[in-house]
Amino acid sequence: MPHRKSIAVVGGGPAGLRAAEVAAESGARVTLYDAKPSTGRKFLVAGKSGLNLTNDQTFPDFLENYQGKDLPDWFGAIISHFDNTQLRAWAGSLGIETYAASSGKVFPIGMKAAPLLRRWIEKLRGLGVEFKVRHRLTEIIPTDSPKLVFDHEGKTVKAEHDSVILALGGASWPSTGSDGKWVSMLEKLGIPVTPLSSANSGWETNWSAALLEQAEGFPLKNIVVSAGEVSRHGELVITRYGLEGGPIYRLGPAIRRLAEPHITVDFKPTFSVEQLVAKMESAKRNFLEEAIIRWKLSPAASAIVEHLYTSFPDAQSLAMAVKHCKIPLTQPRPVDEAISSAGGVQWSTLTKELMLKDYPGIYLCGEMLDWEAPTGGYLLQASFATGTCAGNAAIQTV
Repeated sequence: MPHRKSIAVVGGGPAGLRAAEVAAESGARVTLYDAKPSTGRKFLVAGKSGLNLTNDQTFPDFLENYQGKDLPDWFGAIISHFDNTQLRAWAGSLGIETYAASSGKVFPIGMKAAPLLRRWIEKLRGLGVEFKVRHRLTEIIPTDSPKLVFDHEGKTVKAEHDSVILALGGASWPSTGSDGKWVSMLEKLGIPVTPLSSANSGWETNWSAALLEQAEGFPLKNIVVSAGEVSRHGELVITRYGLEGGPIYRLGPAIRRLAEPHITVDFKPTFSVEQLVAKMESAKRNFLEEAIIRWKLSPAASAIVEHLYTSFPDAQSLAMAVKHCKIPLTQPRPVDEAISSAGGVQWSTLTKELMLKDYPGIYLCGEMLDWEAPTGGYLLQASFATGTCAGNAAIQTV
């Protein structure tokens, strides 16, 4: 009888589950370890408000949504080898039909994650995947056949496999098991890791008590937000600590590149400075009050402009502030509040097959890697695609 490769997958999020599926379909004996009592917890969290599986945007525009430190060209090849069309076909193979919303976001009909996860787990069990839950990885002993050490309900458990796929997640949503504690374990092996930080998160700023009394919880609608040379249109919300909303989530990488973090907001993107000044007509005083009426400047925007600028001697100065309002930021919200995390294992340590160069037989996938993407389906797409790559590669290990 030919030897069936024994593959360990550590981490039961979407990347790990997909890696286990691919390896098992290729004939490997797969054991999936998860620190929590059940697998797929982050997948269920992702589907809380509707499971956004992927996006039907066409390539190469799709790939432009991914960033990361020294992101290699071959990362795009990994995504394209299990792209958005294939992901939808995969869901269909489980009996879950999908549809694309007008935004391009792709959802399962019914929007829920639980039915898809249930059928996925059933398929994995049918393929012979063995699930070992409540197994927290504590040590990797790199040998010809990598050895793993787990804490299982207070007891030390050791395991040995032909190949290992690590899918331990980033540092967001720690309650699901994605807590970033693996970083120190890999750094002990000499593997460089870009520090994990918040991505797709709100940012903090120092609002005055007066502004918060006026505008906390208020929306800023139909605005253009910029960081450096990058701009996004959308809506933000004023919070007690700063700002939340799609544009600032998507601008996270650009904000982090600035020497001093800040955004510039155009509260009236459909008007020029000259047009706004003309709308003031004969007004000679109380320009901010007049702007609320003549420009239909929202109370929230008015509060911010008043907070950041001391006075407006004329309509021109107010129009400039409304069109180019610079809001200083202090820091992103804590990573355990973020939708996803940036940073991770650096690409220089990996082969194109996502194997650690210094430790043959150990593969990585998902948010452990140093990539980031906005919401809109790109996060799950990359998790599935990197899981597919690692699963295919691990089965080839001699």
